[in-house]
Amino acid sequence: MIHTRRGLLLVAAITVVLALLVSFPARIAYQWSAPGGLAVSGIQGTVWAGKADAVAMEGIYLSDVSWRIKPLHLFSGKLLYRMKGAPISGFAEGNVGIGIGGTLTVSDLSASLALPALAQTLRIRGLRGDASLQFDRIQIRDGLPVAASGTVQVNKLLVPSLSRESIGGYRAEFFTQNNGVAASVEDTDGILELAGSLQLKDDRSYQFLAQVLAKPETPASLRKQMQYLGPANERGQRELRIEGRL
Repeated sequence: MIHTRRGLLLVAAITVVLALLVSFPARIAYQWSAPGGLAVSGIQGTVWAGKADAVAMEGIYLSDVSWRIKPLHLFSGKLLYRMKGAPISGFAEGNVGIGIGGTLTVSDLSASLALPALAQTLRIRGLRGDASLQFDRIQIRDGLPVAASGTVQVNKLLVPSLSRESIGGYRAEFFTQNNGVAASVEDTDGILELAGSLQLKDDRSYQFLAQVLAKPETPASLRKQMQYLGPANERGQRELRIEGRL
């Protein structure tokens, strides 16, 4: 038992602090610490558990967002949440951790979404199709992925600058390299035979390099465009190279 007045006051103070932390409104936390470019509406609940009508950042939009803290991770100095949200025509669910310096780590991610939701982020006009994502881990620093382990499956891909019709399905498997994130890319049921690699470096430059080969079902219009890629090798493959900076 606590017999001193000082001890009773200390217990009371700790109780009040814990009560404030547990019930601290998420709306106020957002107003105090939200990063630039993040827009959240309809916030309800606390920093421990709550929901929001919509979240938008850098062209990515989610509705019906909910979160719940995973308290056991607090003992290891980590702030980790289980979050759910609904992109346009899909779903997203995973663990989101906030580290020192603002590093964001997403783990156990499962998502399905329509590609038009990423058209602005990827800067590809008229992008169509759907994608499913399964990632063990993605680490993001200053808005740039610096580590990743997982896969992306794209179906019914339509890129108007390449073809007015769908060019089929493709799969990318992501992994971490010393200087950034990389992925191996291949067709699954695409109208082009494709095998290539994607590199996203820590200086925000990216490069996609692939060998493409026409299939019997490849449209004549796309075959004609492939001629501008340069001469074919002995297998009839042509090199496709896309470079830029995020």
